[in-house]
Amino acid sequence: MKFGVYTAILHDRPLPEALAVIHDLGLDAAEINVGGFLPPVHMPTIDEILTSDTARDDYLGLFAEAGVELAGLNANGNPLHPDPHIGPPTLADIDRAIRVAHRLGQTRVVTMSGLPGAGAEAAVPTWIVNPWESSLLDILDDQWARAVPVWRDLDRLAADHGVRIAIEMHPHNLVFNPATLERLIDAADAESIGAEMDPSHLFWQGIDPLAAIDHLGERVVHAAAKDVRINPAAAIHGVLDDRHTRFTGDRITRIRGDAAISRWPAESAWDFVALGRGHDQAFWDRFVAALHDVDPDMAVHIEHEDEDLGRIEGLETAAEVLLTARDHVR
Repeated sequence: MKFGVYTAILHDRPLPEALAVIHDLGLDAAEINVGGFLPPVHMPTIDEILTSDTARDDYLGLFAEAGVELAGLNANGNPLHPDPHIGPPTLADIDRAIRVAHRLGQTRVVTMSGLPGAGAEAAVPTWIVNPWESSLLDILDDQWARAVPVWRDLDRLAADHGVRIAIEMHPHNLVFNPATLERLIDAADAESIGAEMDPSHLFWQGIDPLAAIDHLGERVVHAAAKDVRINPAAAIHGVLDDRHTRFTGDRITRIRGDAAISRWPAESAWDFVALGRGHDQAFWDRFVAALHDVDPDMAVHIEHEDEDLGRIEGLETAAEVLLTARDHVR
């Protein structure tokens, strides 16, 4: 298996320095952002890599020199967003990510399914969470009808380039749990779409990530190491806690570039935390072992979004847990 870092948290430094951080943590792999919500800070020469063997070889040489393997590209975003300034460019980023992955000898591109609006004239996405009213089912069916052709085309492109698309099951997307992932795969008749197993968004939905891995089996093709802590406030506000407020500041810069992210409640129902701060070492041992059973070559990358820990402190905390889990499957 490969154990590394999704390097968006290290966009404050150039790629060679980010790779040095990963190496010093005792990890051996990196997942690089190439578009979507965030700019391709650690791959600014995508167009050159697509056309120049020299540019490609120079880029891969940075990883060889650092002793860290490139193990996946990331283009998380909303390719179905109805805003023409967001949806089509994101879709183009995913298309380009698949092509540049092929050039770099990569077989995994991480992204999200996306989410359309409630109707062809909508200006913003609409997430139908519990469609027990038939009118909501009608909206949801229409959203799926518009999404499937897009994903059928992306699946074919990925198959042509020897790439698997690893979809993060994420809120505010059509695919947010195993059932919706399977719906997309089946509806698109997809052969190259699978799951990025990020347990964080499964935890707060009440889904057992270990049961999800067992259920999806070989449809799990990539993984993120990210924890969630369920707080006492969940007893009052539930996991769909909506007490967020508008926010502009460092969190936006760190997580989503220029995207508008709201401020988390002070006493939230749940929080993203570094590994071990939400679930104990025993869970992460079982998580890594379950991934190993699916694919002994699985890549697992730390995604750091713990607001209470700095960039390096959070990575150090998560790496200690992840490396301990790695040792248990050797």
